[in-house]
Amino acid sequence: MQTLSKVENLFTVINETAELLSKDLQITYIEAVAETGENLFQNAILQEELSEVTIKSLQRKYDSLHIQSYDKESLRKGYQLAILKGLKDGAHPNHQMTPDTIGLFMGYLMNKFLTDKKQLSILDPAVGTGNLLTTILNYLSKETIESYGVDVDDLLIRHAYINANLQEHPINFYNQDSLERLLIDPVDAVVCDLPVGYYPNDVEAARYELKSDEGYSYSHHLFMEQSLNHTKEEGYLFFIVPNSLFETKEAPKLNEYLRSTAIIQAFVKLPASLFKDERHGKSILVLQKKGEHTVAPKQALLADLPKFSNKQAMNSIMKQMDDWFKENK
Repeated sequence: MQTLSKVENLFTVINETAELLSKDLQITYIEAVAETGENLFQNAILQEELSEVTIKSLQRKYDSLHIQSYDKESLRKGYQLAILKGLKDGAHPNHQMTPDTIGLFMGYLMNKFLTDKKQLSILDPAVGTGNLLTTILNYLSKETIESYGVDVDDLLIRHAYINANLQEHPINFYNQDSLERLLIDPVDAVVCDLPVGYYPNDVEAARYELKSDEGYSYSHHLFMEQSLNHTKEEGYLFFIVPNSLFETKEAPKLNEYLRSTAIIQAFVKLPASLFKDERHGKSILVLQKKGEHTVAPKQALLADLPKFSNKQAMNSIMKQMDDWFKENK
């Protein structure tokens, strides 16, 4: 009989205990995942109103886990699978998690651009469930990292908080509209899978240079401006953006704003196979905020990534990228 991997075993326990809690407490599955995540972190059953039968079943399943033997990545992946199951039905597109492969590639780029930094501060202004941020934190080889995550959705940020606790990442979370004033000092790096769409708060949008002249403003443009406002001079920003970012009617204003505030270091098109519809294809845009000593590369790093599973093509493109870094960093 095939033994379950650690990730599968963790998912099985989270899934089964979430279903028990969902039924007994009469809450949704995704809410129950948060409840069981808290139980795992606190090593206790925190829900007082449960039946004796449910408490015994939960305890038996938790005892089978030996969670202290799990590494950070196994914890992240197992918890992520349960969240994915919970978000699957009727989820808003912006509530979908950034695929692991993109998170790992973002980690690679961050290591390359921030290679000389032993201490680092990072902000994710649309942190969601924390999957992208913790994937990157598990990848980065830095001595100390101070992290911040912001999200307006209280359920998603609760999952981010539990996710971070289980992996023992000390992340500071803020449950608020990310486009309102943030009480966060400028950071060395911003990472964000930009929420694409329109921002309905015209009063708050009016503070931004990238507000639309008529109608609602693009939220992803405002997120870029907010992120630049919270980045140190010469700091880096790593955005997941729509492929069409520079082709919309608001693109000229965005181009002008970016020319005055930042240097485009890289634009890397992600494999089309990652997206159900080519029209929803995305790229990674790397910016550097202008400062006294910023120097633009001779040419920005431009690349079209093949399928991540195509090892030969990936090795070829990674070699080209490594050559670019040797020449420009």
